[in-house]
Amino acid sequence: MERVDGGGGADRGASADPRSAFVLSNLAEVVERVLTFLPAKALLRVAGVSRLWRESARRVLRAQRGVAWIAAGPADSGHPQEHCLVRVAARELENVHILPQTVLYMADSDTFISLEECRGHKRVTPMGSGSSRPQEIEIGESGFALLFPQIEGIKIQPFHFIKDPKNLTLERHRLTEAGLLDNPELRVVLVFGYNCCRVGASDYLQRVIGTFSDMNVIVAGGQVDNLASLTSEKHPLDIDATGVVGLSFSGPRIQSATVLLNEDVSDEKTAEAAMQRLKAAGIPERNTVGFMFACVGRGFQYYRAKGNVEADAFRKFFPGVPLFGFFGNGEIGCDRIVTGNFVLKKCNEVKDDDLFHSYTTVMALIHLGSPK
Repeated sequence: MERVDGGGGADRGASADPRSAFVLSNLAEVVERVLTFLPAKALLRVAGVSRLWRESARRVLRAQRGVAWIAAGPADSGHPQEHCLVRVAARELENVHILPQTVLYMADSDTFISLEECRGHKRVTPMGSGSSRPQEIEIGESGFALLFPQIEGIKIQPFHFIKDPKNLTLERHRLTEAGLLDNPELRVVLVFGYNCCRVGASDYLQRVIGTFSDMNVIVAGGQVDNLASLTSEKHPLDIDATGVVGLSFSGPRIQSATVLLNEDVSDEKTAEAAMQRLKAAGIPERNTVGFMFACVGRGFQYYRAKGNVEADAFRKFFPGVPLFGFFGNGEIGCDRIVTGNFVLKKCNEVKDDDLFHSYTTVMALIHLGSPK
């Protein structure tokens, strides 16, 4: 019995016989179409079949440039020994159709500390889009993993600065390496301070953000309880460590906008008015993700026992945009828009100090360009 070779065997005769080249070309097209139905993990496995399959799988992965995500909430909980997001991720990663290059993982406080320590804390806001309604989860396990593939013309860089009590100098070369300085294509910075209840932690957060906040970029984020990092220079982190982490987004295709919902936004009508401001930015909704960073003082009680007000207001104006975020202990952001031709518009003249808030919500949109 002869072995059928879908790659190298056919290639050897292709140059000598034009008909073989035609057949091979059609075969490659068929294989590529079939492979588009496979998730990334399966594509990596079948890439070893032959050179034809390997090249077809590579082209399919290159074409799949949309952002993917995995979400988990109270409905997925029930096993005390593991967080619901860990369990859901183990299952859903089998079905992801992209090859992630950068992952933003956020989960509620129970992931890191005991129930007694985090009692009263509010939770992560999982996302929803299309037929799925975004939910503001205030009680129970929840979390999300946002998966970014490599996208042509866009650079997404993680950064992590750990506060060193003996050396408070921010080394310029580290800021530059993270794309935060000397980077004319920087468009958006998602930034998070952790363990901000520690002495000097908030000041350090403001010092880091102060190095780039006056540039023509969108800045959005908040303060979280703890950090779990697989890429930190110090792994595992000291339990008392404080610092700043985040992602910088660079590239001319990126468009973004943020709006601040201050204490005057306290009912459905004013929440929707804030979303109208975000809508007026004109950010394309395709290949766009939304973020909601809210104070723990907002939510169900803030809106007079009415839940999901801000997430519902977002969905009303952006029904096809997924929403991610959390309730935290401090919000970072303001009203800003970066348009396609990189013109920065400010609804208000914002000073560095005005980027840091409490009892507010920061809503952000990040458009990663039109998929090719």
